[in-house]
Amino acid sequence: MNVYTTDKIRNVVILGHGGAGKTSLVESMAYLSGITSRLGNVAEGNTVSDFDKEEIKRKFSISTSMVPIIWGDTKINILDTPGYFDFEGEAEEAAAAADAAVIVISGKNGVEVGTQKAWDLCEKYKLPRIFYVSNMDIDNASFRKVVETLTDLYGKKIAPIHLPIREKEKFVGYVNVVKMKARRYVNKNEKVECEIPDYSREYLDKYRENLLEAVAETSEEMMERYFEGDEFSEAEIIAALHANVSDCSIVPVTMGSSVNLQGTVILLDDIVSYMPSPETRKVAGINLKTKEVYEADYNFAKAKSAFVFKTIVDPFIGKYSMIKVASGVIKSDDTLFNVNTDTEERVGKLYVFEGSRPIEVKELHAGDIGAIGKLNASTGDSLATKAAPVQYGKIDVSTPYTYKRYKAKVKGEEDKVAQALAKMAQEDLTMRSVNDGENHQTLLYGMGDQHLDIIASKLLTKYKVEVELSKPKVAFRETIRTSSDVDSKYKKQSGGHGQYGHVKMRFSPSGNLEEAYEFSQEVVGGAVPKNYFPAVEKGIQESCARGPLAGYPVVGVKAVLYDGSYHPVDSSEMAFKTAASQAFKKGFMEASPVLLEPIASLKVTVPDKYTGDVMGDLNKRRGRVLGMNPDHKGNTIVEADIPMSELYGYSTQLRSMTGGSGSYAYEFARYEQAPNDVQDKEIAARASEEE
Repeated sequence: MNVYTTDKIRNVVILGHGGAGKTSLVESMAYLSGITSRLGNVAEGNTVSDFDKEEIKRKFSISTSMVPIIWGDTKINILDTPGYFDFEGEAEEAAAAADAAVIVISGKNGVEVGTQKAWDLCEKYKLPRIFYVSNMDIDNASFRKVVETLTDLYGKKIAPIHLPIREKEKFVGYVNVVKMKARRYVNKNEKVECEIPDYSREYLDKYRENLLEAVAETSEEMMERYFEGDEFSEAEIIAALHANVSDCSIVPVTMGSSVNLQGTVILLDDIVSYMPSPETRKVAGINLKTKEVYEADYNFAKAKSAFVFKTIVDPFIGKYSMIKVASGVIKSDDTLFNVNTDTEERVGKLYVFEGSRPIEVKELHAGDIGAIGKLNASTGDSLATKAAPVQYGKIDVSTPYTYKRYKAKVKGEEDKVAQALAKMAQEDLTMRSVNDGENHQTLLYGMGDQHLDIIASKLLTKYKVEVELSKPKVAFRETIRTSSDVDSKYKKQSGGHGQYGHVKMRFSPSGNLEEAYEFSQEVVGGAVPKNYFPAVEKGIQESCARGPLAGYPVVGVKAVLYDGSYHPVDSSEMAFKTAASQAFKKGFMEASPVLLEPIASLKVTVPDKYTGDVMGDLNKRRGRVLGMNPDHKGNTIVEADIPMSELYGYSTQLRSMTGGSGSYAYEFARYEQAPNDVQDKEIAARASEEE
């Protein structure tokens, strides 16, 4: 592949709701640019960008893939992202590396939750964007409805630059709002000039007015001319569009049918014409040597630096670090300094990825996207020179809150599973494997139930290990509410030395649930010799690890040794430890023992119209709503305390209640006494487990 300079590069992320037609659009781009000789489709599993076995099986994108489209003298690095919310971490990584976005909307389904999430992601990274309305060949597709919804949501910056021509419910051509000319399709994607139909005039005039108004608002001079009734030339409109799309003050709307290759050429032309090259974008890091801000700004003349925005780990093709060059020119055989790990490494070969196929390149200029094989780097690492060690900000991805317990199906494969998950975690920042030693379980965290299922499926297909996913145990605690006073004697006679330990102890709540126990002694007259005090405490300590009520750790107990007796020959540390342990079990059960359950502080962000449903569901889950605050974007943030055990399955329920528009976050807050029914159920469950 040829080397492209910064001004001839466009980095475009394709975003949108799941099923809107993103992968089909990328496939039509690949076909028209000559990458493929046959148009693949998602249903047949033969597209350039959906190549993973899981993607082919499930017929939707799971991870971001890169397809470099050569269009004229420009290279467009297309990043095709998944639309389903369980894989939003992939879209976040791609958006961090892109300079512009195409948001795909299904003409049939209209603006969906994923459309709005894509917009929010573009706002976060200040990405210039174009809306592309797909599936225009479908009978009930409505471009007009999409434009109206977008205008209601985002105001005057929405500017349709094309208008569909439909005859007998069929998409047959389009009108270019900028040039005021119409084209009719013949033989799918070929087109001929035609008259603008009379029925299109009403909306054409309206869209033209919208466009001119948006152009007029770009400068005072333009505004004056607009009010004076002056006509803008085609060149002026195009120049204004280029400037205004780049600064996000105008968002063009175009349309097409990817399966018929209609509208794709126009979109590629618009990307080259209106989307910014990296040289007009800003990027800055910190030079760790000088402690100064380093404004790289994709300048090829500056010292070389790059950041890793994605990692690909495959048991067959190996590991690749996907990089975006922030400054300078990176060449194969360069030596790069990993600023995060403080190590130098020689770059072997440089690649660009065409879907699953790595293609070797000699060099990558500032602003370009490529890959380095076998690099000892992680996603978010910065690469530079030792003379100018520039560190860029970490990529901000969503936190996973859904978790399940997992264990290897085949005994003895635990290490294999752990190694496979560690490799997968390099690729996917939204998955985590956690060892919960307290409950003797391993937990797998992800963005939703579907995400966790796919991780399990990938473990089997890619790494040949199988795991079972199940409901996780909740980390309950045990404590006491009243006081008790016990006398415990441990006496054992056998041949030779016997065993003798005798303690009298008081147990009461300490009031401190952060600590397991507090131990003190009030022994007078040497009833229990001092040298046995540590053994008594050890007995208490060991008993607290597994409480007498249901086998959960004990917290908040005060134990006082006030009397006892000993035998000059038979007493030993072992005997006193056992006596203390027996005393603890007896004393604990006599002091009104209770189970404590972990409580989480939960924040749920939902569109205002769903607030009632969310509150009702939280009440069913024993949640206590503490407050509701508007976020001034049409959402309400509901704050509540909720038992951790009630959060299982919440992700799926919240999505189903809010059509996918709700999100939540939580953190552990404290322990509280569990209601009697919960306590009885838990004790019975633990007892049956023991049996």
